[in-house]
This record gives sequence, C-alpha cells and structure tokens, in this order.
Amino acid sequence: MRAAALYSAAGTLLLTTLAAAPAGGAPAAAAAPGGPGVAELRGTEVAAARALAAGIDFGACDPADVPKAARGVRCGTVSVPLDYAHPDGRQIKLTVSRTPATQKDPRNSKRKVPRQGALVYNPGGPGASSMLFPLVGAIPEWQRMAAAYDLIGYSPRGVGRSAPLSCEAPKRFATAPTASPSRPSESFKRQRIAQAKAYAHGCARHAGDSLRFYNSLNNARDLDVLRAALGEDRLTFFGASYGTYFGALYATMFPTHVRRMVLDSAVNPDPQKVWYRNNLDQSAAFEERWADFRDWIARHDDVYRLGNTAAKVQRSYDTARERLAARAAGGKVGPGQLQNALLKAGYTDTYWPSRAQALSAYLHGDPKPLVRMAAPSPKEAADAENTNAVYTAVECNDAPWPTEWRTWDRDNTRLARVAPFETWDNAWMNLPCAYWPAPRQQPLDVRTGPGELPPVLILAAERDAAAPYAGSLEMNRRLAGSVLVTERDAGTHGIGAGPNKCVNGYLDSYLLEGSLPVRSASCAPHEEPVASGGPAGKKPQGDSRRGRTGRR
Repeated sequence: MRAAALYSAAGTLLLTTLAAAPAGGAPAAAAAPGGPGVAELRGTEVAAARALAAGIDFGACDPADVPKAARGVRCGTVSVPLDYAHPDGRQIKLTVSRTPATQKDPRNSKRKVPRQGALVYNPGGPGASSMLFPLVGAIPEWQRMAAAYDLIGYSPRGVGRSAPLSCEAPKRFATAPTASPSRPSESFKRQRIAQAKAYAHGCARHAGDSLRFYNSLNNARDLDVLRAALGEDRLTFFGASYGTYFGALYATMFPTHVRRMVLDSAVNPDPQKVWYRNNLDQSAAFEERWADFRDWIARHDDVYRLGNTAAKVQRSYDTARERLAARAAGGKVGPGQLQNALLKAGYTDTYWPSRAQALSAYLHGDPKPLVRMAAPSPKEAADAENTNAVYTAVECNDAPWPTEWRTWDRDNTRLARVAPFETWDNAWMNLPCAYWPAPRQQPLDVRTGPGELPPVLILAAERDAAAPYAGSLEMNRRLAGSVLVTERDAGTHGIGAGPNKCVNGYLDSYLLEGSLPVRSASCAPHEEPVASGGPAGKKPQGDSRRGRTGRR
C-alpha cells in the first residue's frame, strides 16, 4: 500500500508475567491454519520474557531520533530476535521514545488523573517511525490521553536506527526530475522493469540473508516484545494505515495480550488482497479522491483560476505536466514530482489549498511555490530511501506477488483507462516485488471469534483513498466484537484526534473509559478547508463557503 506516514493525532505529516495468559501458554492463533509456526511463537515468548526482565533504560534521546528541543521525551532500546524461530541468535535493537503520563486533568489542573499504562502508536508505512509521537501530548486533542497514558513511539525493524535497511544509495533514490506518463510507452515500461529488477537485487545485496525477516508477522511479534519491555500485561495500541494491518495480525496471534486497540483507516486484511490487489484498489480510490480535489478547486475558481469545472482543472494539470516534461521547474521538478506533490492532497484535505496554490502559481508564471513544495530535499534523501526500502521489503516478503510482467501490464493497463492519476506510479513503486529474491510468506488469515478479543475500535473515512473504505468494512467483519465509526462523505487518511469532534468523542470514550457504541456509528464530515492564496497570493473576493468534503 502506497501510504504516507500520517499522524492521525492532528493530521500532521511526518517528512505509529508475559501477559494475561500464563507464561507458557500459546496464544490462540498458534494452531490456526496458515498461522505462524510453533518455533516463532515460542521464540516470541522467550524474547518477551527477556524484555520483561530487562525493561527499557530510558535516557536522553539521540538527535537523529528526537530533536534536543523536544523536552520531556526520553528514549531507549529494546532487543528483539532477527529470526523468532531462533530467539538465541542474532538480536537487533529497536529505538523507543516515551513521555510519562502527566496525570493532570487538562480541564481541571487540581484533579489527578489515574494512569492507565502505556499507549503505543504506529503511523503506518510500512517504513514509518513514530519516535516523535510523544510530542502530540502538547496538542489539545491529545492532552486527555497524555494525562492517562505514557505515550510511546518507536521505530519498527529496518526503520531509522532500528537495524536500518537500505536498497540503494540515497542520492540515486532521490534522482530528479522524473517522468510520470499515464499511458507509458513500451520503451518506458522496459526501462522501469530494469529499474525494478535492479532495486530488488540491491535490497538483497545490502541486507543479505536478513532480508526475509523484514515482514509484518515479525512486526507483530516485535510489538509483543515491546509490550513486555514496557511492563504491560496487555497492550493498548493505536495503529493507523499499515499499522492497522500488523495490529490486526497481533490481535489474531495474541488476542489475550490486547487491552484496547484502535485501528484508524484500516487496510483490507483479506489474504487474497495482500498486497497486490490492495494496491490496485488503492489506485482506483485515488482517482475518486483526485476528482474530489478537482471539484473543490473548480468551486474556487475565483481564487485559483484553474477552471470552473473538474474537467477544466484536469486540463490545467495536464498542461502543467506537459510544460514540466519539456522543462523541469527549478531543474528538479518534473511530472513525477508534480504528481507526487498532488498525490499527498489525496491523503488529507488540509493540503488542498497549498497544492492548488502551487499549481496555479506555476501555470501563471511563478514556479517558486511548486519548487519549494515538490523538489526532493538532499537532507531528507537518506530517510526517504530507508522508508522506501522497508516499505518494499515488508510488502514483498508478506505475500505472493505476480512474477510475470504480462500480469502487471494487463491489470494496470485496464485500470489506468479509468484511473490514470495514480495507477502506473503505484505499479512502478511495487514492481520490485515481481522480481523479489527472498522467500514469500502466505498471509495470516486475520480473524477472531466472539469473546476471543476485547472490543476493537475501527475508524474510517468513507472516501479514504490510501486505505479504501471496503478495507475497514472487512476488518470489522473479521474482528468479532469490533465497532466501526465512519466519517461520512470525507476522505482524510487517519481521522483519529483530528478536526472531527464526533470522531474524537468516540475515540476518547474508548481509550479513556473503555466504552464503545453498541453497534457501528457514523459522524458527519469535518469542514472543508478554506481556499486561500491564489496565483498572486490573493485571498478570495467571493464566497468561501465551507461544506462537505466529496464529489458534487
């Protein structure tokens, strides 16, 4: 799944004894068909017992993980086996960050709030870190949570300084400008096939025999070791985007180890969808969200002058692509960089004004806003390459992928006829999985029966593109007793602790009180962003109505 790492906490982009069961008892999924092996389950128990005894020695944070200016955040590491089938073999260290529960009621400073333990967050990816997550305690939407919980962030295996994974030189990864044809030629396809093969082999060359251990099942096992290291009998977990997938794996593998679990913008866990078909579904959903964005721009033509219909806005976008293909803006922004910048508007509508303004300014003679927004940053190249390497390794390792190019060509050619905006760029991003040199796994069948798992809260926006809504419906069906809260006619990816007070009410009631509605519920959409900053930086003179997010 091509997904940006979003802090659902405020819609902020980041550029998330052993247990209640007896120590020797195997979790419920141990004997499930297609489930993890007995050796790995036993290895997880061994690693968790060690972590419980060792704990985490929290101290000053490395500036590479958390800036020095971030007061109150302390960092440490937890050791996990590279291979859970051999828990006494090679160990890797995961970096962890924490702010302790304030136990101060933000509404009444004289009232002490009972501590409820640790709240672990993962923002998705695969490949995203949540080391900065403890900082959200300063955000109003999170202050009640910060009073009750230790806020825990961490870098999953492969990410940041947690046994970092790399597949090619960062400078090469950040090469720009790049092309982004919606109808690629045969010669362009051959070029991208060669690049995909080289990237896959680069991953194997850099990681060696350890490459196959970067996968979602191990991410779930690592989560249980982290739980034990934090001294928690049961885990309170908040996962967004991809974090919902390995959170659901954790719930299936270790249901008695779960205290509370929030799955925000759920990935479709159906084994038949992981990951090839999930990516096709995602590309189709981004076309709808791109249409939502174009509709919004068209309604504010007095501000952006890109066209007063969605079709005219599309023509403006196509004109920009053609100009950038002929001459890159600032020497670094081509059609690929433009598409990537506007793709981010599909994740959250908070980006709509800035993206529309940059496109408008470029077409009206000022390329600077677009260059500032879309040009790759040399300072961020190493982190971006690391994120992409982990993303690729996890998704390629997790499940079988088509190995014949003709399958990819057939499926993406068909889809691109009706969903050209993201289809081929998504295909190129995932194509290394067709030539992956490491063994593939069979996805675990995510499923829990009545009473096996504490009630889980699932949050979803109806028009989410990065994690299409059907995935949340499927997750709701598979986790017995779970409750789905939907933000209707909205498309932000990661809605928890964001601008929707209705959604936040359900989230707070669940995490702070353990209460959920009897059945699935829905919330009206949050307000649309206000159009501002047209081609000359002028504010709109006409009506700047706020309304529902979605196609009209």
